[in-house]
Amino acid sequence: MMTAASDPHNPRHPAADDDAPHRHEAGRDAGQGSFFGRRKGHKLRPHQIDLIAHLLPRLSLELGDPRPTDLKTLFDQPVENVRVEIGFGGGEHLVAEALAFPNVGFIGCEPYVNGMAKILTQIEAHNIGNIRLLAGDASELLAWLPPHSLSRIDLIHPDPWPKRRHWKRRFVQDATVAAIARVLKPGGEFRFVCDIPDYVAWTLAHLLRSPHFTWLAERADDWRKPWENYTMTRYGRKAAREGRSATYLRFRRIDRSP
Repeated sequence: MMTAASDPHNPRHPAADDDAPHRHEAGRDAGQGSFFGRRKGHKLRPHQIDLIAHLLPRLSLELGDPRPTDLKTLFDQPVENVRVEIGFGGGEHLVAEALAFPNVGFIGCEPYVNGMAKILTQIEAHNIGNIRLLAGDASELLAWLPPHSLSRIDLIHPDPWPKRRHWKRRFVQDATVAAIARVLKPGGEFRFVCDIPDYVAWTLAHLLRSPHFTWLAERADDWRKPWENYTMTRYGRKAAREGRSATYLRFRRIDRSP
């Protein structure tokens, strides 16, 4: 049986392009201080600046506060469970999921100012009430969350850090896999999408050696094709136009402690 790691893809990866904010995963160099001091690209429009100043504080998680015992209390409307998207980029996938599942609470993590401005525009336009946001480091979010508090975590087109000397900066590491396992409920899922074969193989290796996860693929189409109702991101469409096929990995949290 062919594995996702051996499925041939075009390995070309632009080190930097206009979509760079759509393929990172956490604010690993964000540091402290004003959100406007964090990574940003194009100049923001006045309304976007206003949204960051006035709407973002109402939706932001404060990791300095004590973590709630029940994440569902973070949302004004009743939700049945809570999911996280790490590095939501322009927010296409996160917004689509929040609209499709109004009974689910979503936490989106994104250190790029421009990405945050884009999703705030969509939240305002659609009057979305089941999204909360963190303008910062996803690793810190995972450390703050209560154990077994999430039903799913999505990591879609993360920065692959293609050079070997930078692999230690990839979000998927043994420590973060353990952190993901800590916060997922038994039976919860970690989902990963990437168009860079080396990072796909890296992720598959890290998850398969974890005692807390099982890979849900049973046939090739399970990793070659997106899961049902998947929302393609702007970066994903660009990668497809340039001949880079994405791989779609799903892992289930095994019911064992911790």
